[in-house]
Amino acid sequence: MAEIIENPETPETPGGEPSAEQPAGTTPPTGAEQPVSSEPAASTQQPVNAQPAETSEKVNKDARMWAMFCHLGGLAGLVLPVVGCIVGPLIIWQIKKNDFPFVDEQGKEAVNFQISMLIYGIVAGLLCFACIGFILAPAVAIFDIVFLLIATVKANNGFHYRYPLCIRFIK
Repeated sequence: MAEIIENPETPETPGGEPSAEQPAGTTPPTGAEQPVSSEPAASTQQPVNAQPAETSEKVNKDARMWAMFCHLGGLAGLVLPVVGCIVGPLIIWQIKKNDFPFVDEQGKEAVNFQISMLIYGIVAGLLCFACIGFILAPAVAIFDIVFLLIATVKANNGFHYRYPLCIRFIK
């Protein structure tokens, strides 16, 4: 941020020449200069994976609950290995997608993430032959569970959550 240096003796124009039209002790504002303020600059950037807080009031309570269940459906892979993680969110999403647009969006996100995690898990399993898969497979499982729980909480709060490292098969 450019600072304005005030010269109390003679004001200058942007070209550096003294100006008779300006009051003493002021500097002419230019497009690139901004006044120095004693307040810290407020950040206007939002987190990458979440929308502003006012979104949560606009989303229906039932829609938030069903979106949360879509994300939690990924835990069905613990009961029915390999396909359960995809079938759980897919069933909930297919049942409720026409009732709530928020569930439609979050259901697609949950299904896409679980398909991506299945692919990453298969690749990590194949890399066990190269001895690197023994490190990657648990890392993929931990990544899946951690971000599934984060998405569950965000959806329950009404935020439009997008998973990192997710391949978007369903748009």
